[in-house]
Formats: sequence, C-alpha cells, structure tokens
Amino acid sequence: MIKFEHTVFALPFAFFGAMLGAFIVNNSLPTWSEWLWITVAMVGARSAAMSLNRVIDEQIDKQNPRTSNRAIPAGLVSKIEVLLFIIFSFALLFYAAFQLNMLAVYLLPIAVFFLVIYSYTKRFTWACHLILGVTIGIAPLGGWVGATGTLTWEALLLFLAVALWTAGFDVIYATQDADYDRENGLYSIPSRFGIGRALKIARFLHVISFSSFVGLLLLTQLGWIYFIGVLIAGGIMVYEHSLVSENDLSKLDVAFFTMNGILSLVLFIFAIGDILL
Repeated sequence: MIKFEHTVFALPFAFFGAMLGAFIVNNSLPTWSEWLWITVAMVGARSAAMSLNRVIDEQIDKQNPRTSNRAIPAGLVSKIEVLLFIIFSFALLFYAAFQLNMLAVYLLPIAVFFLVIYSYTKRFTWACHLILGVTIGIAPLGGWVGATGTLTWEALLLFLAVALWTAGFDVIYATQDADYDRENGLYSIPSRFGIGRALKIARFLHVISFSSFVGLLLLTQLGWIYFIGVLIAGGIMVYEHSLVSENDLSKLDVAFFTMNGILSLVLFIFAIGDILL
C-alpha cells in the first residue's frame, strides 16, 4: 500500500535539515540519538499520511482507472487494518518527538494538521499542490528542529525551497488526471487551468525553488560543493520539464519518480559533503 521508494522524496531533506541545523546552530553534527529519532519520526509521519490518503481517497481511487488497483479499492487490505496502522504510525511520530526536544512536541499539532488536511484539499481547492508542498516541506523543518530545538530564517528558506519543489512536481504528476478531475468535480491546477498552463506554473514554482536553494548559500556557511549540487539539481529540474509537454505525457513516470528521487539525494549528498569537508 505504501511504496518505500517514495520515501526518497522527503527523508533526505529531513536529514539535510538536521545536518545543516546542527552545523549552523551548534557547530557540530546531530548525535546518533537525534539521527535515530528523526528517522523514526519521519517513518511515522510518512506512514500515517500515506495511509490516511489511501483511506480518505478510497472512493476516488476506486472510480479512477489509474488508481483502481491500489490496495484498499482492490481489497488487498481492509480499512480497519489501515486505521490501526495509522494509529500506530502517529503514536510512533509522537513518541519520537518527545525523545527529541520540547519544540518538536509543541510543533506537532501543526505537522499533524497538514498530514491530515492535504488529502482533503483536492475536494475544494486547486491549490492542493501547494498544501502538499507545505506538508513535505515540513520534513527539513522537522529535521532542523529535531537536531537543534530551534527555528531560524535559514530553516524557513530550506522549507520554502522544498515546498515549492514538491508543489511543482505534484502539478506535473496531476496532469495525467486532469480530465478525470474536471469530470468528477475534483480540484487541481491542471483541471482548472489546463495542462499547458499547468506545466508553465510548475516551471515557475521550480524556478523559485531553485532560487531558494541558491539563497541558502547567502545565509549559511555552505560553499562550492553544495553549489555544485544545486546546479545539478537545477539541471535535473530542466530535464524533468523537457520530458513532458501538453501533447505528450508518456514519460511522466520517469519525470516524477526517477528525476525527483535523484534530485533529493543529490542535494543531500552534496550538502553533507560541503559540511564535512
């Protein structure tokens, strides 16, 4: 029901936030305990959010030919089993937050709100992609808070970069359901503005995201190694957009899964290299 490989979108950025925060605030690296509990929190948060999405979207997934074979509509798992898994996942998130610091605990309600609400947003706003972006953008904030117990402007800029990157690729992904969404009263940027304009909006979001990643160079001690990673990430974004067009979405899976997974790992690896070297 939950694909492990999709973790590659958010987990590297949670680690990125933890590493950068500890380096800037404490002039050190996260402790082994912090690494452990940040990872546990991410597992709990992501598992709860994805499971909730599958429960909330059961009828939508069942009616959409593209998603009708997902676990719940296909009868592979029961809703009771999934609900129990959601409760366990949230318990894991809450326990991990308490093992980190009190700021992580105080901010939990905000994180949980977005983990829950984003699955409903396609029912009432085409800005649902931005809400998903905020939800994924909380990952580096969570890593930062988990490792430092603080929030700074640098952390918020990293949040903005990740949030807009996520929103941009989610707009691209949603183009394949534009007709279905329009016909069934669901909201998305592609169904509201058309595929051509949606792809232009996605490019705009990615330009701002790229600029925000570059902006971290001005606010932090990150240097040329990180900058190389940002340039590679920018190249990946450009290539991702070259794979899809208004009249050809056949390579969309490559653009969505492969390219964005690589981008996340590239930025994490080059940021770590810059901090360590």
